[in-house]
Amino acid sequence: MNEYQQIFEGVKKASRKLIGLSNSKINAVLNDLAALTISKSDFLITENKKDLARMDMQNPMYDRLLLSSERIQSISSELIQVSNLPSPLQHILEEQVLGNGLSIQKISVPLGVIGIIYESRPNVTFDVFAIAIKSGNGLILKGGSDADSSNRAIMSLIHEVLENHEIPTSAFQLLPADRSATKALLEAVGFVDVIIPRGSQRLINFVREHAKVPVIETGAGIVHTYVDESADVEKAKAIILNSKTRRPSVCNSLDCLIIHKSQLKNLNKLVAPLLELQVEIFADELAFKALNKNPKIKQADETHFGTEFLSLKLAIKTVANLDEALDHISKYSSQHSEAIVTESPETMDRFLLEVDAAAVYVNASTAFTDGNQFGLGAEIGISTQKLHARGPMGLKELTSYKWIVRGNGQVRK
Repeated sequence: MNEYQQIFEGVKKASRKLIGLSNSKINAVLNDLAALTISKSDFLITENKKDLARMDMQNPMYDRLLLSSERIQSISSELIQVSNLPSPLQHILEEQVLGNGLSIQKISVPLGVIGIIYESRPNVTFDVFAIAIKSGNGLILKGGSDADSSNRAIMSLIHEVLENHEIPTSAFQLLPADRSATKALLEAVGFVDVIIPRGSQRLINFVREHAKVPVIETGAGIVHTYVDESADVEKAKAIILNSKTRRPSVCNSLDCLIIHKSQLKNLNKLVAPLLELQVEIFADELAFKALNKNPKIKQADETHFGTEFLSLKLAIKTVANLDEALDHISKYSSQHSEAIVTESPETMDRFLLEVDAAAVYVNASTAFTDGNQFGLGAEIGISTQKLHARGPMGLKELTSYKWIVRGNGQVRK
């Protein structure tokens, strides 16, 4: 048995003990970790700076990698928030008594052992630990080399708290940052129940193509906002600005503005706040002609559509009607988050009905696609697929179920 198999076997064995932990003990772990995170913030920031020093500040991933005092405070608050959520386990989802006297219940249970492969986001280490332990799941983490110092510092705090509560640390493991660990995790059949990649489309594609373990796809967001002919311009301006610039490096940020041709007269007004914040715009022919000349505005080509920029870049597509907007979204969407700005109830209803995405918005920013914002607490990712879970994956999405059958000697004829 190689070193990775020993780790995997250890996680699987230790994870069986998690189901027996009381909710109060789990909550104590999370609250203690929240407090330790604050008290050790200088240590976390020092280790994080080692990772930041290896990355170009112009890299869109730099912002995702950064840990600041404010972000650490937010992480601590989210740990406390998860502790305050009800346990998702041992809920009776269905029950009945059959004519032969058998009592049948459908009960929520952990998935088992979850593998997470992720890039440049050390906060993920906190998030997934919190919802994994709260949902009774063992955890195997495979972070990227760019965040390795940060991730190892975080795991040292997690293990310290687990040891204090006499919970086996072997149930929660961080693998080495090298590629051999990725390969081993993707092939950990019999040890890992599901793998969830969090990162670029390239990472997600790699995991999907090479995994022998079931995969839940998360993360990649090619996000559109359609400004309809009936749209309120002031609403649209605020929504576009927030969706694009609040945190451009995250998966719910706006990538393509779709605009009805009748709104081209308002396009300069809509993009003016973006240009003030140095957003680089790639506009199709009609939009390019409608915009005032500015070095930040370039003419788009086909490569700009269907691109997740993760930076201060935005494509603009002009359409003649709702059908063209729906066709464009259908062609290029990653089924993450899509939005419309409209005052027409009929247009609104069609958009909500026909757009196929995990989260569909009317007159609101796509920046809200987030487990915390949806009231789920910390999330393990945004699922863009349809099997098992879709959208923000919180505690309930990390459970499965089993059937409990109680009898009194019944045999089947």
